Amino acid sequence: MASTKTIRLALLLLICWGSVGSLAQQPARMGDLTNVDRQFMAQQREIMQDLAMTNLGRRFSGDRSRDLELLQAMLDKQLVQPDQALELQAMGVIMGDLLAAEHGMHWVLYEDDVGRSRALRYQDSDNVLFPMTMIARRREAGNQTSVADIYQKASSIIANSTPALPLQ
Repeated sequence: MASTKTIRLALLLLICWGSVGSLAQQPARMGDLTNVDRQFMAQQREIMQDLAMTNLGRRFSGDRSRDLELLQAMLDKQLVQPDQALELQAMGVIMGDLLAAEHGMHWVLYEDDVGRSRALRYQDSDNVLFPMTMIARRREAGNQTSVADIYQKASSIIANSTPALPLQ
């Protein structure tokens, strides 16, 4: 006959096994940005505009090559340091706006088991990018990949994951 310890261990394993199944990841949810999200992102754009104008006498224009060059200059001149997470993420907003314009993407609120993020979504697909952290995470880890290279990699990812347009 099984000992009390064995029965308890078996019950504990069953309880834990059931708990693991209930912890399975839920699918991500995507929806519209809230007013607070839109205001926050607008403030981040303003922070970058002010920083660029004050220190470099230039503004972001929406021109991809010019704006990527301006973001890189801000890093090269150390106007934004690796420990300035808010400013690094603001740089990601600027880069995200460029990606959105080039690839027909739009900003959404992305929520999953890890938390909520602002992301770029391609049409109504599950194809998303997280540009707000693309520059920040690299710089915080000491990675010196250029802004243009980060942009090109993100651009390639979305271009390769979207269906080709039909012939006209």
